[in-house]
Amino acid sequence: MIMKLTDVAERAGVSPTTVSRVINNYGSLSQKTIDKVHAAMKELNYQPNAAARSLQGKNTQLIGLLFPSVAHPFFGELVDLLETKLFARGYKTLLCDCASNSEKERSYLKMLAANKVDGIIAGAHNLGIQEYEQIHLPILSFDRQLATSIPIVGSDNFQGGYMATEALYQKGAKEIAIITGSLASNSPTNNRLQGYCAFLQEHQLTEHIFSFASFEHSYVLKKRKIQQILKDRSFDGLFCTDDLTAILVWNSCQELGISLPDELKLIGYDGTEFVQNFFPQLATIKQPLDEISDLLIDLLLCRIDSPEKELDATYELPGTIINGQSM
Repeated sequence: MIMKLTDVAERAGVSPTTVSRVINNYGSLSQKTIDKVHAAMKELNYQPNAAARSLQGKNTQLIGLLFPSVAHPFFGELVDLLETKLFARGYKTLLCDCASNSEKERSYLKMLAANKVDGIIAGAHNLGIQEYEQIHLPILSFDRQLATSIPIVGSDNFQGGYMATEALYQKGAKEIAIITGSLASNSPTNNRLQGYCAFLQEHQLTEHIFSFASFEHSYVLKKRKIQQILKDRSFDGLFCTDDLTAILVWNSCQELGISLPDELKLIGYDGTEFVQNFFPQLATIKQPLDEISDLLIDLLLCRIDSPEKELDATYELPGTIINGQSM
């Protein structure tokens, strides 16, 4: 049985108007009355209607999170940080998992708007979602180009790509390759490739670029493609723009009898706690997820509280190298 506001009023021995005033923190009420209403709400397990509060001009204290997949260690860790920190600041989250499905992302956007969430943090990888230009909600983006009006927060991808390539070079690699994701979108993550290219150009080295969509290849197909790249290789250093691909390269090298780091030096990108704990031998560029999550939340709450305040288009935080046995 769903409890109504009138049930709370009857249990507390007050009018429905008084219950509404307590819920919305409106008007002058005695602490005794407030305590009675809260006690009645707790006894009846009454949950105020967030949508109804929004119609009264009240915040719903709900934030939508739109990400590719929490099954991916990187996004799972970032979402966990965002949810924990938002809850500590009085907000609950609605998580929308929409990897490789544009229609799913559009549907979730409409749902979040209909539920009058106070804001959205989005980091999905789908292309051509025009609805971001049309939804009038505070929105922050993680590492994606969503709309000209939506600020982007992420690691310094160019610096990270440059740093990874430089680290391989300093370890003795002279023919350095890169395995990167799809370059179809105008995403800040593409700057990892630009950082790689910039270092090679400075040192007059040859580019070896291999590109495929990380989120669209099955494990079997991706592994087969990587193994073929390794069999045909003319490089002695390899930068993978995400750690899971780098781990797949490591495992493939073990199967093919390629010695790391003697025959091939390898570095990844992301540096999640999961990878550091369960695959510490991998050298990688660590994204500062703790600082990124803080900045995403601070900027979103700033936009919620002060919609008129101008924000920068892009915020970039530096990554750091984690050395491992692969390099």
